Amino acid sequence: MTRNQRKATDFVIDVGLVLFGLLMLAPLLMLVANAFKSPAEMVAWPPTFIPANPTLDNFRSVLGETPLLLWIWNSLSFAIMSTIAIVLTSSIAGYVIAKFPFRSINVVFALFLATAIVPFEVYMIPLYFQVKDLGMLNTTQGLLIGYLVMSFGIFLIRQNVLASIPDELIEAARIDGAGELWIYWHIVLPLLRGPLAALAVLAFFQAWTSFAWPMIVATRRAAYTIEVGLALFSTGYTVDLGKLSAASACVLVPSVVAFVILRRNFVQGVASTGMKE
Repeated sequence: MTRNQRKATDFVIDVGLVLFGLLMLAPLLMLVANAFKSPAEMVAWPPTFIPANPTLDNFRSVLGETPLLLWIWNSLSFAIMSTIAIVLTSSIAGYVIAKFPFRSINVVFALFLATAIVPFEVYMIPLYFQVKDLGMLNTTQGLLIGYLVMSFGIFLIRQNVLASIPDELIEAARIDGAGELWIYWHIVLPLLRGPLAALAVLAFFQAWTSFAWPMIVATRRAAYTIEVGLALFSTGYTVDLGKLSAASACVLVPSVVAFVILRRNFVQGVASTGMKE
């Protein structure tokens, strides 16, 4: 291909990607726009992206009639604690599986991966009875029971440990008298900042968007997470689009902030998965 042909091809690809990106953003933009519309304008046809008469009535109703901020706080605390737990368990397990040559280590790793194909709903009910027997219903600790470990996170960290941490570096630290905990904290974790950031984003959104598990663990209105709370705006026959759009727009803020902060590390960490020297 000539230089002009390459430029033309790149231009067409860029235009296609921009159009596809706008198409993906259109539902979110419509959601935010609906949050500022009156009920009459919301059902008008054809729909509009820019409200003709913007109003904050939907936000006032949601914040005044429902404990939306409490639900957001419940989800945020649950998601943050789950993220920390998954990052710790995945980094420890991934490092051990990658660098400690036990005889049965491959079998253990295969068992970890096998759990990824088992749907959470299969063991959700037995897990619920365990949480109930422990007296952890309607608590953040009860929610965390089902979101402490991520099999994909263990796979992600193992692959990156094999790719970015040479055995010679660890052996040199051991020869200098470093303990395993010191090696893990001062060598392994700093070299895995990108993959750990990617895993943190995945773990955060997994907990933030969870619905089935919080729905059965949280039986009191004050213990609801935001996903369970949003379901209250929809009944068997009607959906309050105004309040639902306003509440959903508020829920987007923590998600967007988390992704914007960690987006670069997220892309780099996922792209490096499976790469070996």
